[in-house]
Amino acid sequence: MKIVRYDDGGQPRYGVLEGGTVYRAEGDLFAGFRAGAAVGPLEDLTLLTPVAPGKIVAIGKNYAAHVAEMARGGPSDVPEEPVIFLKPTSALLPPNGVIELMADCRTDFEAELCLVMGRRAYRVAEADALDYVLGYTCGNDVSNRSVFGGGQWTRGKGYNTFCPLGPAIETVLDPDHVRIQSRLNGEMRQNTTTETMIFKPAHLVSVISNVMTLEPGDVIMTGTPEGVGSMQPGDTIEVEVEGIGVLRNTTLARD
Repeated sequence: MKIVRYDDGGQPRYGVLEGGTVYRAEGDLFAGFRAGAAVGPLEDLTLLTPVAPGKIVAIGKNYAAHVAEMARGGPSDVPEEPVIFLKPTSALLPPNGVIELMADCRTDFEAELCLVMGRRAYRVAEADALDYVLGYTCGNDVSNRSVFGGGQWTRGKGYNTFCPLGPAIETVLDPDHVRIQSRLNGEMRQNTTTETMIFKPAHLVSVISNVMTLEPGDVIMTGTPEGVGSMQPGDTIEVEVEGIGVLRNTTLARD
């Protein structure tokens, strides 16, 4: 099932996407719901981020080839345990939203598979971890690498508009075997599968839940594969995860 979140006269609503048509979701997203009356074609709706998370937990250095490309010829520095950081919810950006770029800064796109939690999770076992996940969506962990010196990950990844999510939550997906792609102005830049992740989604949920309680709606960004690159004002960046859809955003220069 694909779940979307859309603007209904200034109010956020959840819907179920079937065959290009959105149906209003009836019931509770996290406690059981079904498709109700038809709302209209997907292209006629203004999509919001597919969920409003209480927190966004992100993972760095989760693909060895990406670790190597960032090392620029130095030690690969592949981590022995997940590298965890947070992105603020003020960074959220819906599909078709505009990413704001700072002048004289290198700002990269980073295509990612994201997990949306469906149940409260605290100290869960890896074998049970995916039972706590509602579904999966696309994310772009936009990163201003010009301010990364001194370990400033939160600053570099925390600007407003630096967390595009969407377009939908897919509830039926094998997160260990999906293809992730990014396209900059139509040109393929990233193209690999989650099979090459260092730490798999179930392991991430278990590890994170042993640090902090994960609440329904919280988002886990699972890391980006190799091929990241910088964006310029006027670019269009697309993130596609197999089975979910395409998250498309444009860019402009921030005043």
